[in-house]
Order: sequence, then structure tokens, then C-alpha cells
Amino acid sequence: MSRIGKLSVPVPAGVDISVGAGEVSVKGPKGELRQHILSEVVGVRVEAGHIYVDRKGDAKAHRSAHGLTRTLIANMVEGVSKGFRKSLEIQGVGYRAAKAGEKLNLTLGYSHPVVYSPPQGIVLSVEGQNKIHVEGIDKQQVGQVASEIRALRAPEPYKGKGVRYEGEQIRKKLGKAGKAGKK
Repeated sequence: MSRIGKLSVPVPAGVDISVGAGEVSVKGPKGELRQHILSEVVGVRVEAGHIYVDRKGDAKAHRSAHGLTRTLIANMVEGVSKGFRKSLEIQGVGYRAAKAGEKLNLTLGYSHPVVYSPPQGIVLSVEGQNKIHVEGIDKQQVGQVASEIRALRAPEPYKGKGVRYEGEQIRKKLGKAGKAGKK
């Protein structure tokens, strides 16, 4: 039995769960999320303020979907109650970020400024000139947007300039050796 799948998901106050044919809907103070589930492989039930995911067999597909479904539902419950946040740091001389309405204006060493428009449901905020916060209720979407912003100028391995996740360590490379006596 899946160690993750057999755990129950506690439902906090103010969060409503509805299980339909092949879909789980979670509504909370921050919004509403829906997730398609494989109803022929796993079953979802709500009892006494907890959500339980039960698999309907022992086939590999059933075992695979068990823990995944429970984790997706747990992420939805956490998203509509607390929300998710990822932070990015910008490092480099002249590199900076600024908000213009909903859009994010980035100066990343290119000959032109880079403008990033967030998708529906994502809120971008800028702290100072070199910190970007990505917030939303959908964990997958928050991670995807943070990854797209990082990909606009990924950290390079020689000086470490670029956009990185908060706390991310960049392994730096040595430059050219130059003369034989210098190191």
C-alpha cells in the first residue's frame, strides 16, 4: 500500500469538498480548484472532516495513481486555504525588476526590456528591485510561472548572474587558466 496514498487529508474550516463523477472540486476562502481523477482506478470519499483516497485494485496503474491523487487533492486543499508562493532573486549589475500594472518589466542585460504577463490566477509582486514573488492557489501553475521567469535569464556558471530561485546554490566554474603560472 502506498505510504502517501493511505494518509488522510484533513479539511480545514471554511473549505468545501465535492466529489463528482471523475472530478474533485475544492472551494475555499482563496478560490476554487477542480481536478480530474481516474475514477476507475481510485475512489475518493469525505468522512468526518477528512478526505480518503482508496484504490480499486492492485495493478500497477492503480498503485501509481493512489499516492498521486492524494497529493493532488492535498495540494488543492492547501492552495484554497493558504495559497502557494515561490520567490526568485535577480543577481547581476544592472539587472532589476519592476511592476507595471499586472505585468512584470525585467531588465536582464539584453538590448531590450523583457515584459512578462502572468496567467489568470497568478499574482506577481516585486520586493525592492531584485526579488520577485509568485503567488497563487494552484501549486503547479505557481511553479510553472516561476520556472518561466527563471528561464528568461537562467544563472550562468561563471559569475552567477541571472534569475534564480530564493536560496538556490549555483555551482560556479573556473574561468580560463590564462598563463601556466597563474591560477
